[in-house]
Amino acid sequence: MSGETRSIATDRVTLQSNIENGLDIDAYLAQPSDAGTYPGIVVFQEVFGVNAHIRDVTERLAQQGYIAIAPAIYQRSQPGFEVGYTADDLALGRKHKDATKASELFGDTQAAIAYLKNLDGCNGNIGAIGFCFGGHVAYLMATLSEVKATASFYGAGIPHFCPGENEPTIARTPQISGQIYCFFGEADPLIPAEDNAAVEAALKEAQIDARVFRYPETGHGFFCDRRDSYSAAAAADAWSHTLELFGGLR
Repeated sequence: MSGETRSIATDRVTLQSNIENGLDIDAYLAQPSDAGTYPGIVVFQEVFGVNAHIRDVTERLAQQGYIAIAPAIYQRSQPGFEVGYTADDLALGRKHKDATKASELFGDTQAAIAYLKNLDGCNGNIGAIGFCFGGHVAYLMATLSEVKATASFYGAGIPHFCPGENEPTIARTPQISGQIYCFFGEADPLIPAEDNAAVEAALKEAQIDARVFRYPETGHGFFCDRRDSYSAAAAADAWSHTLELFGGLR
């Protein structure tokens, strides 16, 4: 969409989680081919795994001048997990989502951040972006001090649960230290309007540097052009705001 487009290089790499005696975590990496220093972005998958859509987002970020990495957050329950968008795929993805724990997600994210910061081409500034369950994870990971900018796309359940924890993720909102943008579809059957309002109210009460974007007549998964719920207009607008957000990391 908008902005310059760079040639990129991609690779499949292995991260070492800082918990569980260095568990290997698969990840997809995309970065500009040209020498230089670039911000790092951690990309969090939908429930469908690090599939073609998530790899595409990772590559699009690299084309815009970021080093992007997508860790496989289902590594413990199903290494190499990648499915499409059928009802059976969704049920399977939710099964693996339910097996995740916040402590492990933090470990995976910190491993991804460490990997990025160890690259010669990374300027040390880190952002995060996530979609669907990954949008929830991105909101949670925004509480890490290293994460300076977060784009959370239709993260469901933020006011109601936190993976493997008793208190919901929204309770950690005051721990967010960087900027965060949240994107919601107003016709999303998985995220009622009151949940959007609760997230926005929590961000305002905690005085977080945040913006919340709502798209009328737009459903869940609107950024993914492989899903029936894709909205080209909402996706384009949200992408422009995301690039605006991450521009502060340069």
